[in-house]
Amino acid sequence: MALLPIGSQEQHAAHLPMGTDTMLAEAVVDGALARLGGEPAVVRLPSLPFGHSPHHLFAAAVSLSTATLSAVLADVLDSLVVSGFRRVLVVNGHGGNDEIMRLAVKQHALRADVAVAACSYWSLGEAGSPGHAGAFETSLMLAARPELVRERVPRPAVTPPPLFDQPPYPGLTVERHGEWARVGGSTDDATAATAERGQDLLAARVTALAEAVRAFDAATRESHGHRTHGEP
Repeated sequence: MALLPIGSQEQHAAHLPMGTDTMLAEAVVDGALARLGGEPAVVRLPSLPFGHSPHHLFAAAVSLSTATLSAVLADVLDSLVVSGFRRVLVVNGHGGNDEIMRLAVKQHALRADVAVAACSYWSLGEAGSPGHAGAFETSLMLAARPELVRERVPRPAVTPPPLFDQPPYPGLTVERHGEWARVGGSTDDATAATAERGQDLLAARVTALAEAVRAFDAATRESHGHRTHGEP
């Protein structure tokens, strides 16, 4: 089984590093693989550090277009198939990649005899919404990479609240031009973040991903748990 972490390079307010999404995906993935202890066997690929972030171009993000990210994921998946892998799991750390990643996985399974899966690390189990550069992500970074977290200041009240974070009706996705720049790149106040909460959140995400890998392995081992070519 091959596992591909994907993230982004984008602003996370003034207190978190540009690579936060990639680092958190890696922290969850590496924790889960350590928890699994080599059973099942997983080949962890280098992380894809760029994602779909056009909404953050006001703050020096590096963004791949929808078409480019889709093509990159298709090429990576095709390469793995040619190499003999028949099971691939994509683990995402950036909200802007989620829909593109899931569509890439669905399309790949239509054209190749593979079993492929995808998730965003916060979507497994019952983690709730991670927000952006707020208490959730900041707590995780305080647990995973505390040396990269700068001093936090209270987030000013934003009126009206951004609709991408607080839609006017449950289940409705709303995007309004210029909102990310207007809120400074964060969805909530990060001053409530703590390393202790981050450790709890990270442990829960690691456990959920490890369980997801085991479940994916059990569900696909008989149909796709063998290589199409010789051993590497």
